[in-house]
Amino acid sequence: MLTVRHLRQGPVSVSEFVCGGEDPAAPVPEQHRRWSLSYVRRGSFSCRCRGRLFQLVPGAFMVGRPGDEYICTHQHDDGGDECLAFFFAPEVVDEVAWRRAAWASGAAPPRAELAAVGELAQAALRHDHDVAIDELGLLLAGRYVGLLVGDAPAPVKTSAADHRRAVQAALWIDAHSEDAVSLSDMAQAAGLSAFHYLRCFAAVLGVTPHQYLVRCRLRKAARLLADQERAVTEVALDVGFADLSNFVRSFRRAAGVSPTAFRRAASGDRKILQARLDAPA
Repeated sequence: MLTVRHLRQGPVSVSEFVCGGEDPAAPVPEQHRRWSLSYVRRGSFSCRCRGRLFQLVPGAFMVGRPGDEYICTHQHDDGGDECLAFFFAPEVVDEVAWRRAAWASGAAPPRAELAAVGELAQAALRHDHDVAIDELGLLLAGRYVGLLVGDAPAPVKTSAADHRRAVQAALWIDAHSEDAVSLSDMAQAAGLSAFHYLRCFAAVLGVTPHQYLVRCRLRKAARLLADQERAVTEVALDVGFADLSNFVRSFRRAAGVSPTAFRRAASGDRKILQARLDAPA
């Protein structure tokens, strides 16, 4: 039985596919409307596409083109499989895959350079780091083309206009960091495609847009924790975090202490300073 959970929608969409594999011989047909790269994170399966049979194991990628049909079976393992699938809009592929014909349907063998991005995506789903999953999708697509096609994208050369755009984009993110903004929202505000926006922003400022967004939120949270007595949950929601556990985990990773411990330390520092100011000369 195949179950699908949609995690992100947009120019880079992300879905989780889980196949129970109850009947190893039962074929599971799939047809995707977008270009895709699906990371096999658990189990194994066979995939037939365009008259060829591919064997996929953990660390491999199923590669798809719009309109192709894939017939998947569990011929060697009835334990099922789990895949994290990235789907790319045509305009994204036009930018990332500079030789579109080389994006061949079937499978990409396990490669450490690709699997590392797949595992980063898993960590992003667990909120273990501050790179957005759609940014990782763009990175994955570019790396797949570069490694397996054998071409190389043009190096990122930044102009004075790119520097101006990146700074303006960072200021826009800082002003809207409390909102639920996506990579597409940021790119649209800058008047750029998501792929060009991501490359330009990272090349100029050294961090991805989502990394900068998270750091803006954490910086503002630290200010609120130090200066006000509001509840930690209220602070987390006010600065743009959707849930408390993600905020606490991100804040601890950045500051080395929990938000509550940070507030106590900040309060203690103020009391020490006030005591010194009040002390007789």
